[in-house]
Amino acid sequence: MSAGTTTSDAGPLAELTGDMPAEAEEPTRWAVLRRSGTFWSGTTIIGFWALAAIFGPRVVPWDPYATDLLHELAPPSAVHWFGTDQLGRDIFSRVIVGSRDILTIAPLATLLGTIVGTTLGLAGGYLGGLVDTLLGRIIEVLISLPLIIVALLALVALGLSSVTVVIVIGLVFAPLIARTVRAAVLGERALDYVAAAELRGESALAIMFIEIMPNVMGPILVETTVRLGYAIFTVASLSFLGFGIQPPSPDWGLAIAENYGVIAGGYWWTVAFDAAATASLVVGVNLFADGLHEALAA
Repeated sequence: MSAGTTTSDAGPLAELTGDMPAEAEEPTRWAVLRRSGTFWSGTTIIGFWALAAIFGPRVVPWDPYATDLLHELAPPSAVHWFGTDQLGRDIFSRVIVGSRDILTIAPLATLLGTIVGTTLGLAGGYLGGLVDTLLGRIIEVLISLPLIIVALLALVALGLSSVTVVIVIGLVFAPLIARTVRAAVLGERALDYVAAAELRGESALAIMFIEIMPNVMGPILVETTVRLGYAIFTVASLSFLGFGIQPPSPDWGLAIAENYGVIAGGYWWTVAFDAAATASLVVGVNLFADGLHEALAA
């Protein structure tokens, strides 16, 4: 049999055995992602709020911090598209500019949680033994506690600031990410490439971060995007409770807390648009995560 015949037969054989080259996987995943309406819907929503956070202060029609007591609680109109709040501030301008704080704090907290959680998951999954047992028990204890309660207690102890909110949310989410990463690492630890790296004398850190981590990036990326949605909701919840972003920020959760008392008087617009903005961003992130998961599973 000629060399050309051998080469041509390798393709169908590889397809039958499922041993396709790595290069063939990426176009397939990209094709799934490109056709995913879920992914692009989420990307569009996230992109809109990202642009609002970046350019919002330059394009809004009113100063989001300026009060006008002569026009307080004005309903939506051609002048104030979303109406005004109790201090006469333009709600449309505050909703647009309010995206900046939440789209700064939530991604930073998610990034911190991902770094810490990935490190813990890699260590527990690869090292095993006593390290895995101790980390596993700590993670189980932390996961069993109500996340909002833990965050509130930590913020009370550390003090209220944007930095502490980032740190607290990131550390609260780290055990959840660690659990997912550990499960993925356990499936990789017994494979031949890990044994080969050990025989070459590579250090544990090199094996975890250079050899194993690239092969578990799929679960890490999906978990990160899912946690981002939770982080956005958590930031808004903490602000609503008075433990997150502080006045005079136009943060959505804070705006709801400042105005929800007047809903009974029929002034629904003072909270409706901030609540809708929060919900839309969370939904957008979840759609993005679902589309990404679908592509990585292809």
